[in-house]
Amino acid sequence: MKQYKYKINGNLYNVTVNDVEDNIARVEVNGTPYNVELDKPLKVAPKPIVRPAAAPKTATGAPVVSRPAAPAKNSGVKSPLPGVILDIKVKEGDMVKKGQVIVILEAMKMENNINADRDGKVTAIKVNKGDSVLEGTDLIIIE
Repeated sequence: MKQYKYKINGNLYNVTVNDVEDNIARVEVNGTPYNVELDKPLKVAPKPIVRPAAAPKTATGAPVVSRPAAPAKNSGVKSPLPGVILDIKVKEGDMVKKGQVIVILEAMKMENNINADRDGKVTAIKVNKGDSVLEGTDLIIIE
């Protein structure tokens, strides 16, 4: 359904085209329905089909599959959002368990507990109390 407004000789006309079948258009002009015969049937252009690009393949024809890299043995616990370090709950050399609170980060006036993502030993602390950090910054390295 399409609506149009026309002004002809100073008179306003609200025209609604309801549907078109073959060469008959059903329209309403200022609320009065009409069947309008078109000179030729309306041609509707087909919509082009958009297909996704083919997946990449190796020289042998096998599909290329990208697998996420395994986490490094001593990768860092990253800041999930920008903020200020309020407290560091561990020291270098401490053993931590997965889920243990290791840093408290203030972001948007809220205190956020940052937990260890795995069991291990704290090998480095990359931030200090009061530091401003960005999202994705390494906070603590656990080996």
